[in-house]
Amino acid sequence: MVTESSNGKGSSGRRRRLVKGLLFGGAAVGLPALANALIARRSEKLGYPAWGRQERFAWQEGDISFQRFGLGTPLVLLHSFGPGHDSEEWRPASEVLARSYRVYAPDLLGWGRSDKPAITYDGELYIQLLIDFLRDVVMERCILVAAGLPAAYAVQVAVDHPDLVSHLGLVGPVGIEGRRDEPDMRDALIHRLLRFPVLGRSSLNLVTSRAALGQYLRREVFQAPEKVDAARLDYYYRSSHQPGAHAPLAAFLSGYLNHSIAEATSRLKAPLWLAWGRHARTPPVETADLWLHQVPSVELDVFEDSGSQPHLEVAPRFSQRLESFLARSSG
Repeated sequence: MVTESSNGKGSSGRRRRLVKGLLFGGAAVGLPALANALIARRSEKLGYPAWGRQERFAWQEGDISFQRFGLGTPLVLLHSFGPGHDSEEWRPASEVLARSYRVYAPDLLGWGRSDKPAITYDGELYIQLLIDFLRDVVMERCILVAAGLPAAYAVQVAVDHPDLVSHLGLVGPVGIEGRRDEPDMRDALIHRLLRFPVLGRSSLNLVTSRAALGQYLRREVFQAPEKVDAARLDYYYRSSHQPGAHAPLAAFLSGYLNHSIAEATSRLKAPLWLAWGRHARTPPVETADLWLHQVPSVELDVFEDSGSQPHLEVAPRFSQRLESFLARSSG
């Protein structure tokens, strides 16, 4: 009886420890999962854009939302990548440029109001999307302007399909620094962790919290921190929390969207204009020296009072300089 009692007490103690462990483990997983669910439930859908005319392109991987307005030569504007980024960054410049051009400003797949399928996002996907968009929507040779990482996709398309692009404008472009095309083991591990339902979602929710977004916008995007007002912060927050938005952001943060065009630049024939904010951090304006060295004919405009997005921060002056470049190179 003593033995039974002892065994019973031992078994009971083990069960208690097991229950405590399960409760602790459940809290470790359950609490972040609950927080993620609450964030997702409270996320507001992006409203109808108040600029241009919203249209949709039925692409093979999902519908692409884009703004179109103005008349004249087609001008396609590609937004940069980052938490909460989409075509809204082109709104101020578009409203100026649409006076002289037929403007297209798409939300790339996985961003903004476009579809966000559960697929693997990489540079090749966006290059093919851009080719199909130019062929099936624009349907004639266009001026192509791209910011950040998508600038590399724009260069690749201009080199491989010169019949689609007449002029090229790049804003703080990435890709000439010799970055590899394929992610390495470290990138793959980060990408895999970020795609885990609880761990990855929790990490990405931290990156896209209002506090983190405010710090990111003031440090990485704008030179003037006062431009990050409540309305702008709210928009980036809502855009970064649309259903499915975590997958392309995870691909971006883990390097899956990188595309090197270090070798392609020597084959570029389209007239090239570079725009850089003096206070841009990623990449810094010093990177422009690589472009000036590798591309035979290129013009550079540096915006002294701007961060990484002069097309957003100093849109009227940006638009005027772009139009001046287009007038000179088309003459």
